[in-house]
Amino acid sequence: QVQLVESGGGVVQAGGSLRLSCAASGNIFTINDMGWYRQAPGRQRELVANISRHGSANYVDSVKGRFTISRDNAKNTVYLQMSSLKPEDTAVYYCKGQILAPGSAWWDYWGQGTQVTVSS
Repeated sequence: QVQLVESGGGVVQAGGSLRLSCAASGNIFTINDMGWYRQAPGRQRELVANISRHGSANYVDSVKGRFTISRDNAKNTVYLQMSSLKPEDTAVYYCKGQILAPGSAWWDYWGQGTQVTVSS
């Protein structure tokens, strides 16, 4: 069984920083792309950033220059360093991993989400 567990959310003032972590565990053969998504109240879930196994990253325009995604393949962990946070970054942040388990097919696994609240 595969699990993704996020940590690092919280409450921060505008202009502050937070670092999110997401660790995948369980019966994992390999992980392809990993990404961070967010969902604000009343809005659809959106992609914030994703990163390939080899480190190629993409960002939504609204976070470019402020957020940095990275990963540690040895630890099956993806990070999101968030700086210059704005109130509009307030959302529940979810991580997703494209994971291949032994004897299975590629599957998208999601974490449970972590709340990020930015106060003005």
